[in-house]
Amino acid sequence: MIRLITTTILLAAAPLHGAEFRHVGDFLLQSHFKLTGEKQTPIPMKPVVFRVYTDGVRVKISAEGDSESGTTFEIYRSDGIGRQRSGRGALEVIPGLQATTNNGGVLRHLRLSRETLTITTFPGVSDQTIISHAIAAEPKPPADKKQQTADRKSPPEQP
Repeated sequence: MIRLITTTILLAAAPLHGAEFRHVGDFLLQSHFKLTGEKQTPIPMKPVVFRVYTDGVRVKISAEGDSESGTTFEIYRSDGIGRQRSGRGALEVIPGLQATTNNGGVLRHLRLSRETLTITTFPGVSDQTIISHAIAAEPKPPADKKQQTADRKSPPEQP
């Protein structure tokens, strides 16, 4: 799964004009908060899974179960994203991309890697910034695969 996401993100660097969106991965929302000046306020949230798709030029993000609607971002950088891990001083560049969308005066910035998805929202006439951070979710096996797995784990019937 991780290799698939990395490969798909790197393929986003090569424009695929006229291509359809393909699924890149799923991300589970971990934190959602707003910044006002120096004050950070958590925003209460329910667990949300974001489904991420790309056509190589754009990235579409929708909530799980609602693939018809979502937000589409235009990719402007796909040569990696900077990250600084705690306990390490140097900035490292990892595979990933950055994209933006400006809809109705609300600017959104996306940072996407195989491990994380971060959306930063800048409302047009506001002193607040909203940040949503999600981590890669493990894919769920199809329903018939779950049954096959359960069948394999159950002990054989005794005569």
